[in-house]
Amino acid sequence: MNKYMIHLDTMRCTGCHGCVVHCKTNKNLPVGPVLCEILGLPITSIKGVPKIEFSFRSCYHCDVPYCVAVCPTSAMTKREDGIVYVDQEKCIGCMACAGACPWSVPQRNPQTNKAIKCDYCMDRIDAGLRPACVTKCTNHALKFVGLTEL
Repeated sequence: MNKYMIHLDTMRCTGCHGCVVHCKTNKNLPVGPVLCEILGLPITSIKGVPKIEFSFRSCYHCDVPYCVAVCPTSAMTKREDGIVYVDQEKCIGCMACAGACPWSVPQRNPQTNKAIKCDYCMDRIDAGLRPACVTKCTNHALKFVGLTEL
């Protein structure tokens, strides 16, 4: 089974944060938690003109995810295709996953008091679609690819 990743073409990204908006809309999330984010990194171009380059940060869907290992209810799960997700029925909101994650990816949903994180919109993947952030990226800077395609 193929493993996935979201790749950002930094030459196309303008930092509009549309990916974040569409992610939150697709997941029906309130103000607060973000499952993906665009970070602006100030760099200097070759000619000395200041420039900002953007990077995309979401869950890394680790090969051996610490969040899965520490979850006391097995709510944090890894699928065969490598997608790590939270089973909302099993989650008790202890947030051990957030403490174990080196990147603090799992967030608390203030509406449910349970953990949430990027799951590549696995409901969309299972339906043959791409994640919401990728589909709605105005500049087509985000690509959803299998690791074998890189």
